[in-house]
Amino acid sequence: MSVEVLPSPPAPARTTRRPSARERLTRQLLRVVAGRVPVDILLPDDTLLPPLPRARGRRDHTGGATDRPRLRLIEPDAFVRRLARDPKVGIGEGYTAGEWAAEPGTDLAAALIPFAERLTDVLPAWLLRLRRLVDRPIPEDQHGALEHSQANVAAHYDLSNDLFAAFLDDSLTYSSALFDDSRPLAEQDLTDAQLRKVHAALDLAGVGPGTDLVEIGTGWGTLAIEAARRGATVTSVTLSVEQADLARQRIDAAGLSGRVKVIVQDYREVTGDYDAVVSIEMIEAVGERFWPDYFGTLSRLVRPGGAVVLQSILMSHERYLATRHSYGWIQKHIFPGGLVPSLPAIEQHAEVAGLRVARQHAFGTDYAETLHRWRARFLAAWPTIRSDLFGDEFARTWEFYLAYCEAGFRTGYLDVAQLRLEPTG
Repeated sequence: MSVEVLPSPPAPARTTRRPSARERLTRQLLRVVAGRVPVDILLPDDTLLPPLPRARGRRDHTGGATDRPRLRLIEPDAFVRRLARDPKVGIGEGYTAGEWAAEPGTDLAAALIPFAERLTDVLPAWLLRLRRLVDRPIPEDQHGALEHSQANVAAHYDLSNDLFAAFLDDSLTYSSALFDDSRPLAEQDLTDAQLRKVHAALDLAGVGPGTDLVEIGTGWGTLAIEAARRGATVTSVTLSVEQADLARQRIDAAGLSGRVKVIVQDYREVTGDYDAVVSIEMIEAVGERFWPDYFGTLSRLVRPGGAVVLQSILMSHERYLATRHSYGWIQKHIFPGGLVPSLPAIEQHAEVAGLRVARQHAFGTDYAETLHRWRARFLAAWPTIRSDLFGDEFARTWEFYLAYCEAGFRTGYLDVAQLRLEPTG
């Protein structure tokens, strides 16, 4: 599948300077990558970035026709300088700055997939062992403390309801859809797939007539509305003022305000006990330091015999351990305070809190499809989104974000699952 990419900004004027030792090393490492990843990397003169002579697996270096994904270094010197300064965030920031781009005919996610597939072996092992020398620690205000949590949530979710409405489906659901495996994807509507996900979560939690439900993370109210339509009484909490306002409007319009209460509140401040607790893709914003508080809250809120349902993005435990303390591009530019857990990490923290994972359903490839559709809709709607608040750099940042995440799910580096947790006591 192909998605039209945004045009690159005009290249800045070149300056002459002597590259540093770190920049020279970075340039050599780019040549190593060119020899190990089946992506053609073009230079401004239309030749291919040459791999180091000892690199293997390269087919041609002439810039001739190829069916492989193609990227272009528009400002290679500026991009090398950026990577040398901060390798973990430099790739994404270089895209935002227009220093590299996908060639016409190459989908951005398709170009990123080969890199994601080789994430652990694209660079020499000795260099990967030195990652701690370039890793930046997570800023103190992004660990999930109560005094910082609302600001971190607002930085993303309070951007603009109109912005999200421009590329989400009619249900205004900003988490992975769940498609029907028995039907071709092209025939399936995104709204239907999002509602399928919502009802799968409600089914897993046993939500029906008379259920007393608390939702941690309101979004724009779709799950609360569907639960109320089943006859449940819903308390839904969020830290996003923008989302809460629109969710209340949608709940009122559905005639369900008597069954649903939306509160702007931190999860740690929720009181009461409930038959079911549902939290869709909210754990990623909690911060590892406060996972004990999060799971403790879930355990405290659910009644004996009840259930907690989480939908969580996941990564392998090995990758989680390797990245848990480092500060990356997604945290800097998209989700302040974000951290993706592994399933073993969830199981361990749940067990300490008196919960066990009783059932699970993973559907990571569905997230790849969801992200692809969001990106297509975002780019198609960009002329109507563009404003003084959302300029071209914002557009390229979000284009990269959606493509980068899609590549992660398509390769299995990332997964998503619905988990049913039950009290052990």
